[in-house]
Amino acid sequence: MNDSTQPLRIYVVGLGANLGDRRGFLHAAVEKLAKQQRVRLLAQSQLRETAPVGGPPQGAYLNGAILLEASLEPEDLLRELLDIEHAAGRERRERWGPRVLDLDLLFSPGLLLETAALTLPHPRLRERRFALEPLVEVAPWAVDPWTGERYATLLERLPRTPPGLGLDTVPQGW
Repeated sequence: MNDSTQPLRIYVVGLGANLGDRRGFLHAAVEKLAKQQRVRLLAQSQLRETAPVGGPPQGAYLNGAILLEASLEPEDLLRELLDIEHAAGRERRERWGPRVLDLDLLFSPGLLLETAALTLPHPRLRERRFALEPLVEVAPWAVDPWTGERYATLLERLPRTPPGLGLDTVPQGW
């Protein structure tokens, strides 16, 4: 896995899907990433069924997260994630619209990054239970590099279900 020209980095990738064979799309994406030569899968969370946040009316999501070690720069890993989404049939028609697959680079320890293509940590991570809960499951030690606060502490402060959504996280198997 190691490419001696690139340092090894730890990443947490958020996973989501609410169209078609949700579990199948998520499983295939994780398998594809794990087979990459410069990527090693370290952990994966349970899947959770969650209500959509924002966007048009749509069905429930399955969400989860994976912890990776990769000899890729963040922008290179983002390109890999976008390629996997595209191969699965992801079409970007409207913001926060339904999708067969959503792969978000959420976090890398100690890394603050803001480019035209990528912001790390993910800009809405702190306010989204569906992303924070699986992140804390695979990386309970993770700390918000902006504040120095543990993500587990931030998670404790979030409401269980955003008002009006009526669907909480429900652990699901892979």
